Amino acid sequence: MDRQTSSRHVPPAQRSDEANQQQLQLAREQGDAFARAVKHMTQKEAKGAEKRGGDYLIGYAVEDAEGLYTLEDGQFVWHNPQDENVHVEIVVRDGADGRFVPGLTVYATLYDNQGKEVGTHQQPFLWHPWLYHYGRNWQVPQPGEYRIRVRIDPPLFMRHDKKNGRRFAEPVEVEFDKVSIKPGQKKS
Repeated sequence: MDRQTSSRHVPPAQRSDEANQQQLQLAREQGDAFARAVKHMTQKEAKGAEKRGGDYLIGYAVEDAEGLYTLEDGQFVWHNPQDENVHVEIVVRDGADGRFVPGLTVYATLYDNQGKEVGTHQQPFLWHPWLYHYGRNWQVPQPGEYRIRVRIDPPLFMRHDKKNGRRFAEPVEVEFDKVSIKPGQKKS
């Protein structure tokens, strides 16, 4: 069973001295476009799902471990996966308008089908050409069904808008059960 610690409905943003109706509509259109990208990632490119948790819409996708650039001493260095065999992506969207929420501290914990913890890792922000997300490569012991628990700490970023800005103030956890993982690597 999937569980979430908070299932309250997040109301849409209201017109305020910071955002008029047209501007709020533009934000919803951004969220709609991002939602289409999330749906494509979780249903066509990889296996995943999305659900509400607190003020957020939280999704995951799993696919083969993949190479990543890091900036080291001012130079880009490409790193192919070594022992890692799965890439876990977490997408966090604003529950009110669907836009990506940056600047979060996101943790994922994997459990095997016996309930044994495989590990917990912070999922750093990853720039992606078409789908911003929090993610990293992992090593899992074998193919099978896993459970993913996602925890998001309250962000420290400032918020505009006295009417709409009092959100994202509590830690949130959601769980996804029956997550099928087939280990592999895609090297570039």
